[in-house]
Amino acid sequence: MPPLHSAIRAAQAAGQLMALHRHRTKRVNDSTRHDIKLELDVRCQRVITRVLAAAHPEIPVLGEEASHDAARSAALRWVVDPIDGTVNFAHGIPHAAVSIALQARESPQTAGYADGYATLLGVIFDPFCDELFTARRGHPAFLNGRRIRVSDRPLAEAVLSLGFSGRPGSIPAMVRDVRRLSRRVRKLRIMGSAALALAYVAAGRFDAYVERGIRLWDIAAGGLIIESAGGTFERKEIGTDGRIALTASNGRAGRALRRWL
Repeated sequence: MPPLHSAIRAAQAAGQLMALHRHRTKRVNDSTRHDIKLELDVRCQRVITRVLAAAHPEIPVLGEEASHDAARSAALRWVVDPIDGTVNFAHGIPHAAVSIALQARESPQTAGYADGYATLLGVIFDPFCDELFTARRGHPAFLNGRRIRVSDRPLAEAVLSLGFSGRPGSIPAMVRDVRRLSRRVRKLRIMGSAALALAYVAAGRFDAYVERGIRLWDIAAGGLIIESAGGTFERKEIGTDGRIALTASNGRAGRALRRWL
């Protein structure tokens, strides 16, 4: 089975589990001031891993809930976020998605990430809207089989999505961003799912998305989908724990954003 088809099957299987539990009481495995980890996060990743392993047993998984040791150095690896937007999902807000990417270890000149990997394909599935975003490197991006493109709106007309983590300093930084940008864009949105924010930029719904302190599994699929839709995906590692600062945009709005970020 082609890897893209496997990723789609895995994402849809996890999405079905999310939809089944949408109105059920959620069991919390861990809770911090700004985040929640559900028992269902673990179950969804197990479903994804089982589907992927059945088709491609040689490719290890790097996931938010669990990872194979080989995924740090393998020639190919899956990068999985089983429920991106867990806090939304835990509170009954139907804005969350499954994110799956396939990455390859490449040369420093072509690798898209600091650890030497580049994304070959990306799948984001929103089970609540039944929306499937897909892309393969070097090919267009699609939403439910229909080609999508980023918008061409300037910053003054942009809908800008912001995200922030619980990392120390991220909330004051976001407050500064809100102050700088609120009068320079049409609207600001904080939705709670990095994967869907990226997918929405790719589809032309949002015009840019900015976040500091995001994790690889949140953005590996969505970054490729944006680039495949004609947008830009700028990122760099911050600190020593693998967190990433990113600005994703339609290109036009992103160029103007550099002045303020």
